[in-house]
This record gives sequence, structure tokens and C-alpha cells, in this order.
Amino acid sequence: MHKFISGIMKKMSLREKLGQLSLPSGGSMKTGAVKSVELGELIRKGEIGGFFNVKGVENIKALQKVAVEESRLGIPLLAGADIIHGYETIFPIPLAMSCSWNPEAVRLMARISAEESSANGIGWTYSPMVDICQDARWGRVAEGSGEDPYLGSVLAEAYVEGYQGGDLKDCSSIMSCLKHFALYGAGESGRDYMPVDMSHQRMRNEYLEPYKAAVKAGVGSVMSSFNTINGVPATACSWLLTDLLRDEWGFDGFVVTDYNAIDEMSNHGYAPMKEAAAQALKAGTDMDMVSEGYLNTLEESLREGSVTDKQIDDACRRILEAKYRLGLFDNPYKYCNQERSVKETFTPEKRKVARDIAAETFVLLKNSDSLLPLRKKGKIALIGPMADAVNNMCGMWSMTCRPERHRSLLAAFRDATKGKAEILHSKGSNIYYDATMEKYAAGIRPLQRGDNDTLLREALYVASQSDVIVAALGECADMTGESASRTNLDIPDAQKDLLRELVKTGKPVILVLFTGRPLTLCWEDENVPAILNVWYAGSEAGDAIADVIFGNKSPCGKLTTSFPRSVGQLPLHYNHMNTGRPDNDNSHFHRYASNWIDESNEPLYPFGFGLSYTHFTYDDVKLSSGILKKGGKIEVSVKVTNSGNSDGTEVVQLYLRDIFASLIRPVKELKGFRRVTLKKGESEDIVFEITEDDLKFYNCDESYVYEPGVFELMVGPNSRDVKGVRFTAE
Repeated sequence: MHKFISGIMKKMSLREKLGQLSLPSGGSMKTGAVKSVELGELIRKGEIGGFFNVKGVENIKALQKVAVEESRLGIPLLAGADIIHGYETIFPIPLAMSCSWNPEAVRLMARISAEESSANGIGWTYSPMVDICQDARWGRVAEGSGEDPYLGSVLAEAYVEGYQGGDLKDCSSIMSCLKHFALYGAGESGRDYMPVDMSHQRMRNEYLEPYKAAVKAGVGSVMSSFNTINGVPATACSWLLTDLLRDEWGFDGFVVTDYNAIDEMSNHGYAPMKEAAAQALKAGTDMDMVSEGYLNTLEESLREGSVTDKQIDDACRRILEAKYRLGLFDNPYKYCNQERSVKETFTPEKRKVARDIAAETFVLLKNSDSLLPLRKKGKIALIGPMADAVNNMCGMWSMTCRPERHRSLLAAFRDATKGKAEILHSKGSNIYYDATMEKYAAGIRPLQRGDNDTLLREALYVASQSDVIVAALGECADMTGESASRTNLDIPDAQKDLLRELVKTGKPVILVLFTGRPLTLCWEDENVPAILNVWYAGSEAGDAIADVIFGNKSPCGKLTTSFPRSVGQLPLHYNHMNTGRPDNDNSHFHRYASNWIDESNEPLYPFGFGLSYTHFTYDDVKLSSGILKKGGKIEVSVKVTNSGNSDGTEVVQLYLRDIFASLIRPVKELKGFRRVTLKKGESEDIVFEITEDDLKFYNCDESYVYEPGVFELMVGPNSRDVKGVRFTAE
């Protein structure tokens, strides 16, 4: 590879090298201040290294043909896209996928996404997003794996392995792009693009591990984040992109900016365009997405001595190496197979996998008197704006989907109960009372509005004719994702009032909750008998929800984000540090303890929480030894029994607490989990293994160490309801 690329680079002009570092958008999606470009002419002159936002195998092939056959050196292009949770077979949003606690499901989702996108011209995806988020106000919490670095690391590895497969040169493998590096999910106040000010110890212990896991898994590229880190834009942070990513972690791929990030450094007050581009290159950023800062300013910076030939050559080499590893020099059209596009996209087999995985992501938050599963009999009222909103089922970042080929929840309910029950339907309400607010919320997936009063009257009439009510409510799809932060995490006002009126009817009410983030659901938890959180479940959402509602499948999802009782609790996460005056009794306010006058410290639903249609009981935790010898291990075991009335799947969770340390440690940290499927009455001994590595953390010197002492191990169905036992590490 080195010899091959060196040969090419000897022939390249400076302008052609800079062209490899330039990544324009070729589609209609525009965010930020972006110039319009003519791709064809840039390609002929060798002034771009790739493009994104172009859909259609023939369109992409035509652009590749210009590069290979009409440019001076014939260097192939990288074709990228935001394939976040599926191409046309859309899976649940990433936050939902994490709630399956199933790395194999994530790996399979990524593999199918790679198969479909590679069959349609795409060789590079901007996924996975592994940003840890502790603040549900941030809209992009929907795109990550929640608040825990251990689980986030396991899933980051699964995403990369799924996309890239065993061999990047395989026609069904695509290059993964880890994002957003780094700390994007830790921005102030839950707003997008906000600064981060954080110690290196906290970064390493709470946020950086999922990025490191993706690098260890061999991710081919990394996207720098929009935010500043301790006053320096991530795109220009040499400590982040060179010292940590390359020198410490050994990353050997290329770094691309996020959308227009170099140009936006001037808004941060960091540097104007020319200086920003030079700083980004020197810090370790190889490819400039959209801003054209590299293409238009680095020649002058080179003449002035602000950058060096070597820095430009190093960045160019990394881009060319990525293309070599993908096999594009051997076969520039490897992703442009029209026959594959027709045969391998949105097939019945792939759709079945998506439907099965979707059911694993739903989280049953409440189920009083075993109202669920719902029997297929009588008259069932399906009410709410999400009941017949087929264009919203896929959720955010699903621009390649074709919703006209999907089924609504209403259609799925009618099919599932055909000949057994009657499904009555009413939209019931708009998303919001205010049309302007709904326009902001709905984004590119608007719903047809109706008169607020008329919709409510129709809903109450339909409810009066029914035996049971299923309320399909929540956020619409584009209320989460990029630029979708919220300060109020209630169900939107018109829907909340609709739900109150439905509860007043006295009929049993099941809330089917659509959301891409934790919501504040105190009233709902107190007043609605059953709540099933279905997130946004993808192209097969309607049928997958019907599968669980009517009992063909049992819910087994577990939360990967704590659900707050109030927005005032945010940021909120289970693995917090203790204070010198902890309040361990949340029954009432305690003066001079660490609490609020008007709210509990506890979340409404804790990390790891999720009910089932059956019930699981845990015996006491057992250890093979009370002492962990240096270089040794301890086996942790607990018997779990399905003591309910149906088969089911449980996620058994292992947590650890370091009682005393030189740097204060969290009250508990996830260190392992096991998914186990048990038949009614069946038991299984679940075994974990603890070694020194599980005790390690980054100390005040940023050394990764463990400290001898007393530790507590906790096992349970969630982070709150655990059984503990202590051991000593020598």
C-alpha cells in the first residue's frame, strides 16, 4: 500500500493533493452556511476526494466515472452518507437499539445497513455516534447509546464490526466513521454545538472509552466534533486528534471534520478561515467537509510557512490509504452494481430481521393489572397523531428510507386483529396546539393538522365506543436528532390534554410512547395503567409494535438513559459521584443534605429499567472468593428464575463500586451484563468474572490503575434494584 500510494503522490500536484482533502455535499440537504458547488467540474480538476448526500447507484456511478475516466490521475472518490440505522430497511434509532442490550443485534443491523448501502453506491457511513449523554434535553441523545461508557463501548465495537465486516475490500463492507470526537454529548445546557469544559480525568473515566473501543475495533475514519474542548475547537485540538487519538490509541485512519466545522471556527471566536484551516491541518484533521477551507487557503498558508508540505502529504496519504483499503483503486465501481441494488435492498428477509430486532428495543415502563398483552377481542380504540403517521415511524436520520412502502401502526393493528377485534381510529390531536411550534417540531416530516377542538371531540366519541384505548402519542420523529434540543420534556401540550381526557373516560388506557429521548412522565406514571416506550422503531415499526402489544412477543428492552422526574434534575445519570452530605432517603426534604426542596433525587425510571410480561426473581449474589488476589479473578454468580406465567428474556446487570479511592468514584458502574431467555418456571445460574481490569480507572496522573481495597458488587434487573456483596482486592 505504501509503495502504491507513494507512486501516485509523486505524480500529484499540490492542488490535487488539496483536492483529496476536500469533501463537498452533493445533495439537497444543507445545514450551516454552505456554498453551492458543481461536483462534475471539481472532480475533473481533481479537486475533491469524495462527496456525500447523493442517493442512487446510477447517480453515484456517474460521478465516479468522471473521477476515474476524466480526471488527470483517475483517483476514485469516496461516496459517503449518513447511514445511521439503516439504508432502506430502517431499524430502530440507535438509542432504541442500545435498549436491546444486544451487541449481536447491533452488529447485524450494521451489517444489513452495509449490505444495502454498498449495493447502492455508498462506501462510507458517518456512524456510529458514540457520544455519552447525561442530559436528555440534547436532541442527539437519540443517535447514541445512552449514558454508560461500558455499554457504549461494547456497542461501539459491534457497530464498527458490523459495517466493516472482516475485510474492507469485500463489496458488502463499508468504512465506518466514528463520531463525534469528542465530548459532543457533554455540551452546556443540552444545546447543540455548545462548549465543553472538563478535566482529562473525567473525560477518560466517563466519556472517552466508547471512542477508544471503536478505534480498537479498527474503525477506518473519525469525525471531529463541533464543540470546543476547554476553549479549543475539537477540529483544531492537537491533544485530542494527535496526542490521544493517534499517538496514544494508535489510530491509523483519517480524520474528517463535521459539516462546515472549519468555517465555523470564526463564529467560536477562534480563528478566521485561513488560520482555522491551518490550525485544523496541524492538529491532525485530514479532510475538510464542505467549508473548502483546505482547498482555497492552504496553498497560501504553505507559501507563508503556516503549514508544511509534510502535513499536507500526511493528510493526503491517509485519504488515499482509506481508498486503497476499501479496494477502490482495484475496482472503483465496486459499490455501483445495479443488480445488487435491486436484489439486496428492502428484501423480505431483511425486513423480518428489522421487525424482530425492533421488538427487542421496546421498554415496558408500566403494566398495572397485567393490562398488556392486549387480547384480540371487542373494540379497540387506537387514538393519537402517531397512530397513522407512516412518515414518522423511522425517526431521525433516515433520509434514505421510502416511507410510502411502510405500514402505519393503524394498518398493522387492523391486520393483527383481523376477524377477532374491531379497531376504531381517531387522530385525536395535533402534535402541539400551536401550528408554528408544530412546524418547528415536525421538521421534514410534517403531519396534516386539524382543528384542535374537532379532533378532541372525535377522539372522545371513538373512545366511548371502545372497550380499551391505545393512545399513540409522544414526540414526532424530528423532535430529536441534530438541532432538536428541548427545555420542556413533557409530552407536547395537545397530546397531553388528549391523554388526560382519555383517562377520564374510565376505560383502560395503554400509552404507546414514541420518543427519541427520556421524557418527564410523572403524571402518566401515576394515572395511565400501561406504558410501552417504542421509541422510533424503523420501517417495520407498525408490525413490531403490534407483535408486542398483542403478545406475540414479550418486551425485553431496558433503558440506557435515566428518565428524569423533572427537567430540573438534568443532567441526570446513575453513575454519579456521591457528595459529603448524600440524601439516601427520598421520602421528604432534608435540610442540609444534597437534595431539592421540590423534587426527589431519584429518576422516575432508572438506568437499566424495563418490565416484561413475566417476572424474574434473583437469589443472593455469590462469590467464588472474598479476596481478589493480584493477577487473579473472582467468579460472581446469581440464580435467576422466571417466576411468572410466560416465557421471557431478562438482562442481568452487574455493577461495581470502589468504596474508597484516591479519586472519588461513582456510586456504581456497570461492569457486565447477560441476556438470558427463560421458559416459565425455568432457572439459570448467571456467572460473571471480575479481574483487576474491572477495577481500573484513570487517576489524578491520568494513569490507568486499580487501587487495592474494598469493593462492592451488585447484581440486579436495573441499576436501582440490586443485591450486593463485598470483596477485597489485594
